[in-house]
Amino acid sequence: MLLERQAQLEQLDGLLAQATRGFGHVAALSGEAGAGKSALVEAFAGGVGDGARIFRSACEDLSIPDPLGPLYDLAREARWSMPRAIDARQGQRLPLFSDALEVFEARTQPTLLIIEDLHWADDATLDFVRFLGRRIANTHILLVLTARTDRSEGQMRVRRALGEIPAGNVVRIDVPLLSEAAVLSLAIAAGRDGDAIYRATAGNAFFVTELLCADNEMTPPASVRDAVVARAERLSAGARSMLDAVSVFPRRADAWALQGLCGVAAAGQLAECVSHGLLDDLGDGYAFRHEIARRAIEMMLTTSSRRLFNQRALSALLENRDVAIARLVHHAVEAHNLEAVRAFAPVAAREASRVGAHRDAAGYYEVALRQADTLPEEERAGLYEQYAFECHLIARIEEAIKAQEQARVLRRALGNTLKEGDSLRWLSRFSYLVGDRQAADMFGAQAVALLETVPASAELAMAYSNLSQLAMLAERLDETLSLGARAIELAERLNRPEVVCHALNNVGAAEQWLDLGASRLHLARSLEIALEQNFQEHAARAFTNCACGEMNQLGYSQAQSFLDRGIDYCVENDLATWRDYMRGVRAQLLLRQGCWNEAAAEALDVIANDRATALVRYPALVALSRLRVRRGDPSAEPLLAEMKQFLERGAELQRLLPYAAVVAERAWLGEADKAEALRLIGLAEGLSPTRAVFAELAGWRRLLAPDTDPGDTSGMAAPYRMLLAGDWRGASAAWAELDAPYERALALAQGDEAAQRTALEIFEALGAGPVASHVRDMMRQNGVIHIARGPRRTTRANSAGLTRRQMEVLQLIERGLSNKRIAEHLAISPKTVDHHVSAVLGKLDAVSRGEATAAARDSGLI
Repeated sequence: MLLERQAQLEQLDGLLAQATRGFGHVAALSGEAGAGKSALVEAFAGGVGDGARIFRSACEDLSIPDPLGPLYDLAREARWSMPRAIDARQGQRLPLFSDALEVFEARTQPTLLIIEDLHWADDATLDFVRFLGRRIANTHILLVLTARTDRSEGQMRVRRALGEIPAGNVVRIDVPLLSEAAVLSLAIAAGRDGDAIYRATAGNAFFVTELLCADNEMTPPASVRDAVVARAERLSAGARSMLDAVSVFPRRADAWALQGLCGVAAAGQLAECVSHGLLDDLGDGYAFRHEIARRAIEMMLTTSSRRLFNQRALSALLENRDVAIARLVHHAVEAHNLEAVRAFAPVAAREASRVGAHRDAAGYYEVALRQADTLPEEERAGLYEQYAFECHLIARIEEAIKAQEQARVLRRALGNTLKEGDSLRWLSRFSYLVGDRQAADMFGAQAVALLETVPASAELAMAYSNLSQLAMLAERLDETLSLGARAIELAERLNRPEVVCHALNNVGAAEQWLDLGASRLHLARSLEIALEQNFQEHAARAFTNCACGEMNQLGYSQAQSFLDRGIDYCVENDLATWRDYMRGVRAQLLLRQGCWNEAAAEALDVIANDRATALVRYPALVALSRLRVRRGDPSAEPLLAEMKQFLERGAELQRLLPYAAVVAERAWLGEADKAEALRLIGLAEGLSPTRAVFAELAGWRRLLAPDTDPGDTSGMAAPYRMLLAGDWRGASAAWAELDAPYERALALAQGDEAAQRTALEIFEALGAGPVASHVRDMMRQNGVIHIARGPRRTTRANSAGLTRRQMEVLQLIERGLSNKRIAEHLAISPKTVDHHVSAVLGKLDAVSRGEATAAARDSGLI
């Protein structure tokens, strides 16, 4: 009996009706384990009838997920050959996903796609969900997902995936626990004590079902597994053993596998398990009625029994060539069959990487390396290199460095100079990604020196390009162009387009300060090659450098276009590192455009990602630190401290420039030492190869030391050049045309009284309280009177009357952060956060954090 689910069923019916008319959606059903999500989906699908095509799938609780496992399930039901499609598309996901969309889309009737237990999904499956969700609006497809609401890593990954789908395409449906009235109704029908069952289960549908079938309704929820085990003990010895065997199969056990595992007696024993309500007969297989029940039985197995059943399962599955390699690895690991692990784990890793499931590929390589001691050194070195590569793609750079160092040691022992040199080049790249510029330079130079001792190779060409990139990042322009040309010449001779693509990117990024036309041409060619050849990381890097180049040239609309395209590309190709880096750059652009709340939200989202490396966080740190200085937020200090760490391992100019600018701005506001700010500006100027790079800092130096000669300004962008020449009117007009309000106000603040009053209005509108106060002080010192005080800094114009700090807390609540995490992000005490949360709930008339965020969304606050 399905109780208290009518509202959810009506909502799903409505979404299916919309899909029938060509307006598809993603329906995300969420609730705790045992809440009844699967029962709700079953009831909905059962009521659809012949009006829609229905394809079902689910994720499995394997030790490492099966890459694209749910898509294989859906493909089988749709009679589409996925393996052939993957081979035809050479493992490229976007064309493969496009093919899937064509298969599932039917203009004549709606299609219902079901993926259950998405919290166990692999990366590639989540990418498919993102892909379909971003295109589903104009289809006849309803994608129904189920996922738990716990705080596991899997659930958080689901939340991020859904967050990257347009909000209008996703409908979130809560599957709550049963009410006390519903439990009492079920208990009365079964002749049981409803009060006792509700106290024990709190309305968890699965727990309620188990206790209604148990002998003792007083079983507490922590021991519900005892109720499951008690029911299992009623089985005959043979059926009990069969139940144990089925328990080692996550999600479901195929009938043919059980036949091979247990022989002809299996049918009768399985029927007994079904008749006792412990297993469901799926026709071609068997499954526990809930994962909680399966785990309860599996946990009762002794270590030796678990290994024995998993070994039998592995042997049975090996008889079928169509079994996913991930399932073989799972049972091999559980059976402690080291030979099978060594055989299957690397294969599973390569398959996962091929379809873009890089997190899972790294997991398989980890499993393989645990059993790699007896492998030949050549094979072990290859495993370490592949593991390092996958780790770097998912931002686990420290692990990548350790693995690459292991590979280098093995390559040296084998006397393989070519591979050892390539390892050094990778170590250079990984070191840079963790912010260690000195190590990056050292390893890069060692790689070239070693590779130049053997015949010219693609590895040497890439080593040249790596040094060219490091030179470009340090603004050493001549060195960038020279090394880039050597890399391109050798790569073209060896027909290695990936190296040509990489080197063109370096050259183009450097040329922005020398020849803007050539810069754009070379960057465009680099991006074109990357997209044509599916060089995904090179494409992401090209999008990033194109956007940053346009930002430097004040081409904000062009930068916006590159950032939007690049971030979308990274989302669809699971390039989290580059996605977050570009989001930080976009936060800086939003700051320039006066969209300060949006900039803060974007930057905070990147900084809150625990997996983001220091380098990836840096653009977001720049945006958020500037914003907090301008708003007078004391929590800017930890951000500046993190930025300063980059200067401790090599003062790279592109890191020094923004840090020096923030320190200079603080010094202008009287919040930092002016001498230190001028020292940093001088240090940056000494590293700058061209005055154009120095434009913004030159402006800050003029504010801190008005009598300083600005020097040659001919190469600087027009607004900076005009302001340094004393033309504040021209500069303010130029910034206004670029729609950069804060920079416009800074220019006006250097003008006459009327201009300064206009600057005050702009600063107040932006919420730049400390800056407005500083300008008032300047005006008073110049004898200006009757200066408006301006609104109080602690108020904010919104419908709920939330303060600025309360809005920040609300945004972090919406992202699911605990009070402790909010305190860490805002550099305030957890007790203070408690007060802010209480105030937010009160002002939004909400009784829970979830209700508060829902109310905030409805009112447009977030």
